Amino acid sequence: MSKSGKDKHANVRISTEVARQIRQHARSNLKTEVCGVLIGGFEDGSTHVRACIAGANAAQGGAHVTFTQDTWEHIYKIKDRDFPDERIVGWYHSHPGFGIFLSDHDSFIHKNFFSAPEQVAWVFDPHSDEEGCFGWHGGRLERIPRFAFTDQHGGEPANASNNPEPIHQSESVSEWDEEPVPNSRSGDNDDSGSDKDLSKLAQTASTIFSHLVVLLIGGLLVWYLFPRPYPIAVPVDPQTGRIIRELMDPNILNSLSPNSVPPPGNSAAPGKSNAPAAPDASKPQTKRNDAHP
Repeated sequence: MSKSGKDKHANVRISTEVARQIRQHARSNLKTEVCGVLIGGFEDGSTHVRACIAGANAAQGGAHVTFTQDTWEHIYKIKDRDFPDERIVGWYHSHPGFGIFLSDHDSFIHKNFFSAPEQVAWVFDPHSDEEGCFGWHGGRLERIPRFAFTDQHGGEPANASNNPEPIHQSESVSEWDEEPVPNSRSGDNDDSGSDKDLSKLAQTASTIFSHLVVLLIGGLLVWYLFPRPYPIAVPVDPQTGRIIRELMDPNILNSLSPNSVPPPGNSAAPGKSNAPAAPDASKPQTKRNDAHP
């Protein structure tokens, strides 16, 4: 391409499917950077991105990524097999939580491995879903103001702003963010109601079961720790109502209180008194007069 190619911003058209694959690769690791190359061609003064190849075995770090020898071998193996007629038109990498910019390390990679005027650098932040594209302008790497998303199935290209302002970022994401958001499936509202009912039922059953366990444990403690009354068969003389001590078990007899069993020979029949009997009036009484005249 003529030298004037570096005097203006590159005109970039990227497939929506490629953008989706880049997002998916970036979201596979939310702590360290990932990278890959952009595959396509240079046509009608524009850079067309029609595919991408993930950079396997890249040297990953918290704030940088490096294409190793193994990475390049993997990239060229896939390119020669799947895209023999295409070219490497740039590269992509992620900035997990860092925002959209090119660091000194990123600029070094682009200047040494993607120095062609039409080659671009794509950056995606999986934390904020913000994306940006950088290219050559006047011999310097600058953020490209706008780029277009194309549909390989025949759809019209959708222009997207590449400006860093928040309003343009939200518009850019809405143009091509086709991946479903987790937990946003249809029918979740119906399932949530049944889940709440099952949760309440399980909570009620758990409360009842815990109360039964407490009652059972309390009953066992009372049974084993506190004395329990038990009946004892005591033989009684039916005529006198006295306890027949000779027929009782000595162990039971010894366990009884001394006041509960009357001693032998000192018990009276029921209804009878131990007081002296009154004199019989039918018998003549001899009056003794011990008085002296």
